Amino acid sequence: MPELEECSGYHYLRETAYERATIKTIQRPAIAQVSTFKKYPKAEKVELPRNWQLNEARITPLLQNRRSLRRYLMEPMKLEELAFTLWASQGVTAQSGSYSFRTAPSGGALYPVETYLSANFVQDLDPGLYHFDVENFSLDRLNKEDSGEAVAAACLNQKFMGQAAVSFLWSAVFRRCMTKYGNRGIRYVLLDAGHICQNILLAAEAIGCGGCPVAAFYDDEVNDLLQLDPAEESILYAAAVGKKPGSLAAQCSL
Repeated sequence: MPELEECSGYHYLRETAYERATIKTIQRPAIAQVSTFKKYPKAEKVELPRNWQLNEARITPLLQNRRSLRRYLMEPMKLEELAFTLWASQGVTAQSGSYSFRTAPSGGALYPVETYLSANFVQDLDPGLYHFDVENFSLDRLNKEDSGEAVAAACLNQKFMGQAAVSFLWSAVFRRCMTKYGNRGIRYVLLDAGHICQNILLAAEAIGCGGCPVAAFYDDEVNDLLQLDPAEESILYAAAVGKKPGSLAAQCSL
């Protein structure tokens, strides 16, 4: 079986990584735009009901109000709120033999995505970088320094990443998935990260917070912050989460 460095999926991730020295000179392929909505003008239309009577009163406002939010109150998140968002993202919900199933789906139940976070404003939690230990539902503290500014700088200097209560950083342990699925495993890894992030964003809405997913970062600068070996594990995705300004928080309770 080939090593990761020989796999085309791994090369794709490395070749599309952002670097501070070259980001302004990257040559992107000239790909023509297409319409946002695909239409079938000759197809028969079946109108769908818009006023459904279902027991879904709790999920509807979360989906309706979810928007990318980059402005937050300078108000700390409670530790129990952070715990809830982490459980919503990857918490264990069932056990079957050696498999521990989680709130977010994963191809082959392999769960290659790891969660790290930069705690900026969380009650009863010192600022710094942490790793989410899913198995024991706990946090591993990786440093004792305020990491907000460093994370923001590594995320293309997007200041809101350091102003949020928490910034989540998701990496992939490639072998965990690619050993079984080979190059196709890269697809599953990326899908897994999307499932996890969406769960975080909906959980944030449920506690009066908002979030913004982020895929723009200097890959190896984030890897260095998290002390990751990019040959084995690399950053994939990120999201900032913080308390909504009053008017926006009030809308969530409607």
